[in-house]
Amino acid sequence: MIPDEKQKFRRGVFLAISAYTMAGFAPVYFKLVAGIPVVEMLSHRIIWSFFLIALLLHCNRRWKMVQRIVTSKVNMLYLLCSTLSIGMNWLIYIWAIKSGQVLEASLGYYINPLINVLLGMILLGENLRRLQWIAVILAVCGVMVQLIAFGSVPFVAIALAFSFSFYGLIRKKANIDSQVGLFIETLLMLPAAMVYLFWVADTPTAHFFNNPLILNLLLMSVGVVTAVPLMCFAGAATRLKFATLGFFQYICPSLIFLLAVLLYGEAFTLDKAITFAFIWIALIIFSFDGINYNKQSGKPVEQK
Repeated sequence: MIPDEKQKFRRGVFLAISAYTMAGFAPVYFKLVAGIPVVEMLSHRIIWSFFLIALLLHCNRRWKMVQRIVTSKVNMLYLLCSTLSIGMNWLIYIWAIKSGQVLEASLGYYINPLINVLLGMILLGENLRRLQWIAVILAVCGVMVQLIAFGSVPFVAIALAFSFSFYGLIRKKANIDSQVGLFIETLLMLPAAMVYLFWVADTPTAHFFNNPLILNLLLMSVGVVTAVPLMCFAGAATRLKFATLGFFQYICPSLIFLLAVLLYGEAFTLDKAITFAFIWIALIIFSFDGINYNKQSGKPVEQK
């Protein structure tokens, strides 16, 4: 690789590791605000993320870039689709953590890398090798075993996996600056969040000026918890091949899994154990295939 490509690759790797590590510890934050209703928490997440990113854009003097994006119909169509994807992902994720389904949330992000390679093949024309096919089939088998043998479907996990995969896919296709893109996404969601929080929500915590200072500071910090990992992820998605993001995504679900079992004491039942076993084996095969392929080709893990 030429020096510029190598530097771009290294930055992508750093951003991916940073994004997934921070995302892996996010359940700790949402457990701290467990008393806030789901939609209300989602509204806070949108509002404070918007203001934080607006501040960053102002400091970096990037408003002209925002203007160029919002005047492009194609870019705005991409961002409208990515907004729907990430909004759905946020809502499901907050609900899962608050309802004690941290383990299922981790399963969703374990499945996510395999959904990435499947969507990469279908929509981006990225070819799947034989071992990659085996990995995807094993993941499907894991979900089917849970459905057939135990009569349950990991809806939360599947919804999280697909919504975040589509978000990454759309952002890669759009190739829009991560800060600018996330600013516009939160801007698109902002009116609904403001209406709900200030006119619809009728809970004690919805009255912001009556809340204790520590609670308000905690709610405002959701902007940092949300925006920083997503900006890192969006930056990585534009520098790395779509399938390669799966290598780094193991960080996030592994941390969430450990939090669910060791910190929050969620039961690791037989149906989940079987499904997780299939997914883990699939990911081992997928990783082995990627490492072996890159050794044979004499190339680094990724180049754009």
